[in-house]
Amino acid sequence: MPDRILDQVAELVREVAHTIVLPRFQHLSADDVHQKAPGDLVTIADQESEKALTRGLAALLPGSTVVGEEAVAADPAVLDRLGGDGAVWIVDPVDGTNNFAAGVTPFCVMVALVRGGVATAAWVLDVVADHLTVAETGSGTYCNGVRVKTRTDDPGAAALHGVIAHKYFPDDLREQVLSTATGLGGSNTGRHCAGYEYPAVATDEQQFAMFWRILPWDHVPGALIVSEAGGVVRHLDGSEYRPAGHQRGLLAAANEDIWNTVHGTLFPSGTPAVP
Repeated sequence: MPDRILDQVAELVREVAHTIVLPRFQHLSADDVHQKAPGDLVTIADQESEKALTRGLAALLPGSTVVGEEAVAADPAVLDRLGGDGAVWIVDPVDGTNNFAAGVTPFCVMVALVRGGVATAAWVLDVVADHLTVAETGSGTYCNGVRVKTRTDDPGAAALHGVIAHKYFPDDLREQVLSTATGLGGSNTGRHCAGYEYPAVATDEQQFAMFWRILPWDHVPGALIVSEAGGVVRHLDGSEYRPAGHQRGLLAAANEDIWNTVHGTLFPSGTPAVP
């Protein structure tokens, strides 16, 4: 991808974040927040951010299409665009909406570019911290212009810390994982913002992150960021993660050895069959 498009998307993401999203942080009225589903919020900032990003991205790459979180909420058939051969932008207009609506951080604006069903570039802006993480296939991962790489060693299970976002786990899987997670150095349920969790693996703030519900706008950008930094992102059965896939469960880790250590600790008898 030409550097100018990488830069243009970065500029667009920053502009939308700073002119549409940030001004509404801690300034939302009751009428600005709605529930799409129980516990699943959408705000006026999500809606206006997605509209602006959709216009801008489509103009940057004529012939491309956009899959945005709110567009899919309105018409689930929009998600089918990810299965095509053309260029598709994935947009999360405000990642961590519940945090944003509650007036707390973190929350992010995220974009990924998928070509032929494969993620090729990603942009994640932590809006308040003003950390922009960018990744491109074959070119690495950069945070505010500085290249970042995951750690290359495995210090052992007892020294590993990370996120197990088990809210959506099936009950039996949640029970097993919470039991076996005691073999790790530490785990928590995360900051409720995938755009925060993936870069944290890339920079060694944490060594792993595990999720169950893997909607593409939440996970495609971060998965590429971790992979291009040297990490590993796979489904719980070890299979490759694809943007258009429908399989649930995902484990991101700083490297292959850490992935195997975390997986082996959480699933000592092998990955259980999951729906």
